[in-house]
Amino acid sequence: MKNYSNYRSEVYEFTGDIRLQGSSATIFIGSPIDDNIPHEIKPYARKYDPPGMVAISSIQIKAAPSEKLPVCTKTLDVPGILFSTGGRTLNYFHSITDVMVPLFATSQRFNRNVIFLVTNHNSSRFTTKHRKTLGSLSRHEVVDIDKENRTLCFTNMIVGLKAHPFDLSIDPSPFSSLSTRNLTRLLRNTYSLKRDSVGDHSRPRLLVVSRKKYRRLANEVQVVELARELGFDSVLQDLGDHLESAAKIVNSIDVLVGVHGAGLTNMVFLPENALVIQIIPLGMRCIASEMFGANPEEMKLKYLEYTITPNESSLFGKYPNHSLIYTDSTQYCVNIGPRACYGLFYQLQDVKLDLASFKDTLLQALDIMAA
Repeated sequence: MKNYSNYRSEVYEFTGDIRLQGSSATIFIGSPIDDNIPHEIKPYARKYDPPGMVAISSIQIKAAPSEKLPVCTKTLDVPGILFSTGGRTLNYFHSITDVMVPLFATSQRFNRNVIFLVTNHNSSRFTTKHRKTLGSLSRHEVVDIDKENRTLCFTNMIVGLKAHPFDLSIDPSPFSSLSTRNLTRLLRNTYSLKRDSVGDHSRPRLLVVSRKKYRRLANEVQVVELARELGFDSVLQDLGDHLESAAKIVNSIDVLVGVHGAGLTNMVFLPENALVIQIIPLGMRCIASEMFGANPEEMKLKYLEYTITPNESSLFGKYPNHSLIYTDSTQYCVNIGPRACYGLFYQLQDVKLDLASFKDTLLQALDIMAA
């Protein structure tokens, strides 16, 4: 048994006589009882987030001598990787960061000769939405173990997914093929995207991601017009929920602009040397920089941030001028609690950019793209 666990995920690799009873969510290991073998695993890369783990099914691990194991119904001669597609994966960002990125990191060594064993399959659309990418990672059909009444037998199985410190990051060791850049290359190939790298354009193509629900950009049309006046070939686009069309649109542009949110996850489809501009609303500075600002370099992308001032937030004027909501949002969140903080900053806030101020960021972007 190998243990790859860290603060994000529980991950164990078993070799030998391994028997999976999906309907009872139990893995039987044909070996003497070993105190190092865990009794239970939730195979989802978000163990630091208890609310996000609540709906993840537990997989029981039991060790016993071979003669006491359940009889094999089907023996498979390829390795298996067991993971959950539940949790927060209805959110596009989490479907990529909690499952797809760690799945790529976990499965690459098998060169597609691996079977994906999925639990909580019915609680998300993950396998449907990411069908093409799953096919690029495995040549075998996905097995929904929650509906599996047979005893499936393996000689090699990984339970859980190897996750690395940052959401869109892959630690390249110990395998040289494990890098975020190689993941983005695989995605461009999977979706037959035309551009691997930004070419020379007299007018760089810029896309402003339109948001329809939370954290809307109230003057998005004016932002597009400003970019056009400055020298961009700019458009406004709601990338929607259709992954393939979103991938083709994003791959066709040079600069991706958006308010902090799941839409920026589409940076994985950008051509190399493209630029991401993240607009950071009030109260989100640290988490926004960590989620989307820590990794563009690993994808061979460029990155800029624009952090709004209080008067660019729809929350401005709803609280006294000296309120911590404007001066120290971190302490404000400590005072009101995480749930109320999330509801306020993430769900009740829109953004209206100061165009004169944001102009400087767009000019900086032009310089970067011209370099």
